Amino acid sequence: MKIHWLQHVDFEGLGSMEKWAREKGHTLSCTRLFAGETLLPLDLFDLLIVMGGPMGVHDQDKYPWLQGEKVFLRRVIAAGKPVLGVCLGAQLLADVLGAQVMANKEKEIGWFPLERVKDVPEGLEGVLPVCPTVFHWHGDTFTLPEKAVRLYSSAACVNQAFVYEERVIGLQFHLETTPVSAASLVENCRAELVSAHWIQAEEEILAGGACCREINGWMGDLLDYLARQV
Repeated sequence: MKIHWLQHVDFEGLGSMEKWAREKGHTLSCTRLFAGETLLPLDLFDLLIVMGGPMGVHDQDKYPWLQGEKVFLRRVIAAGKPVLGVCLGAQLLADVLGAQVMANKEKEIGWFPLERVKDVPEGLEGVLPVCPTVFHWHGDTFTLPEKAVRLYSSAACVNQAFVYEERVIGLQFHLETTPVSAASLVENCRAELVSAHWIQAEEEILAGGACCREINGWMGDLLDYLARQV
């Protein structure tokens, strides 16, 4: 399978998803939007991953490539390709599917639990854990796109994940986080680690690296599910 992914900043990569792809024998290609690289023709990939970044979906004046990315995402979804959006990636998918994206009432940064909805679609029931503790780093949220199904909520954020037409999945949180990628986020976004109820200290965030193996396993299961939609 050919997997393409979109990168918004140089310090936020695929994390554990790169290892999953290599072990499965899939090929990887990347468009570094921040570096002005050109988006691929749709026939050159089977599955798309849209990663995170510190910018917001409405920041087109500062990041002009966001507008072209949104057009591209609409075309990918219309073509019936599986798509996974992580953090900013999930917010971009919500936006192009007609939902509203706005600042959440709280920033959520660190290791916090989720609660899975009761009526999760049948195909995802055995894939998604019920009450996982996962890694978060987001300040925005979104309303649920029309015809999308909410998958998770948390105490700090109602819409934590959704699935649209069984093949487009948006996650506000990070299942791909590794100790290295968590440290990279801390290094590059340390200014956001202020005192707040849903923001952990740097030491707590880095200590959560012991959870990475478990959440990476869940991400692998989710990617296996999306691969079956190709």
